[in-house]
Amino acid sequence: MTIHIGAKPGEIAETVLLPGDPYRAKWAAETFLDDPRLVNEVRGMLGYTGSYKGNPVTIHGSGMGMPSLSIYANELIRDYGAKTLIRIGSCGGMQDKVKLRDVILAMTASSISTPSTGIFRELNFAPSADWSLLKAAAGAAEAKGVATHVGGIYSADVFYDERPDLNEQMIRHGILGVEMEAAELYNLALRYGVRALAVLTVSDHLISHEALPSEDREKSFGDMVEIALEAAFA
Repeated sequence: MTIHIGAKPGEIAETVLLPGDPYRAKWAAETFLDDPRLVNEVRGMLGYTGSYKGNPVTIHGSGMGMPSLSIYANELIRDYGAKTLIRIGSCGGMQDKVKLRDVILAMTASSISTPSTGIFRELNFAPSADWSLLKAAAGAAEAKGVATHVGGIYSADVFYDERPDLNEQMIRHGILGVEMEAAELYNLALRYGVRALAVLTVSDHLISHEALPSEDREKSFGDMVEIALEAAFA
């Protein structure tokens, strides 16, 4: 057990999927894993372990924002031996070619700051995904026929953004989408020598201002979870 995770030794798999919402973790575990069992509910952050095609998998909530994700990713890696961590979540599209329900595979994650900024100090470190996971996820998405984009994303510090000038530069420089966690996940994975990837579903759009209706989200998010699971064990 750790401060934030109540799982016993051996109850967390080496492969962990990380949705921000703990109830999305519950839904994904019950939908895609065989024999899922609750292994953590400290502070309401639900974690489940089961299996996917015979492979042990944990699906664990990470909360909103990089500070929250950093807590869980650190403990999962250092205390429970997680080796592959895949963020599954929603994002806002930032290019005309990116449509609602599309999947983005984050090759890199730009940010203004992360919990690791104090370590890097003056260095503008460029966190990136694990190549083997990225390649496998792209193949899985192609096999499923899911519209997919591979490239850079932006991990924001705030949800209610008041920097339209910054968004304009992100769009100008080809950033595909915006979310709030991946940059720090990539920092930690590179620091500890483990694999990480962010697989994201476009649920709304900063240019068109469209948003995916809640009743349509489950199927689209399901594609994302399957891509992540297939990539983990390719």
